Amino acid sequence: MQGIILFGHGARDARWREPFDRLVSLWRAQHPNVLVELAFLELMEPSLEEAIAFHASAGASEVLIVPVFFGQGGHLRNDFPVLLSACREKFPVITLSATPAVGEDEAVLQAIIDFGARAL
Repeated sequence: MQGIILFGHGARDARWREPFDRLVSLWRAQHPNVLVELAFLELMEPSLEEAIAFHASAGASEVLIVPVFFGQGGHLRNDFPVLLSACREKFPVITLSATPAVGEDEAVLQAIIDFGARAL
């Protein structure tokens, strides 16, 4: 079984999380056979480890982590690899992989341009 984790930074303001919750709802509506969970680097729950534990308890054998960050800043270059390595050690029977930050994808960048153009 495959799963996906949408991984964000986290924030003190609980409303910051609302678009992430909408992403999960959209994912579930469009891909009902693939487990999806949120995880946050800091300030919000669940943590990456907790989200992977959820997938493990649901029987996932492969989990793809999608950093919902605009770019590959220090958190993704420095903090995330350490977290991912620790999770790989803790969950050795699950294949964990990660994509680049969503903001690195041309389609995401184009969606932002399209959004701006519609707003004009």
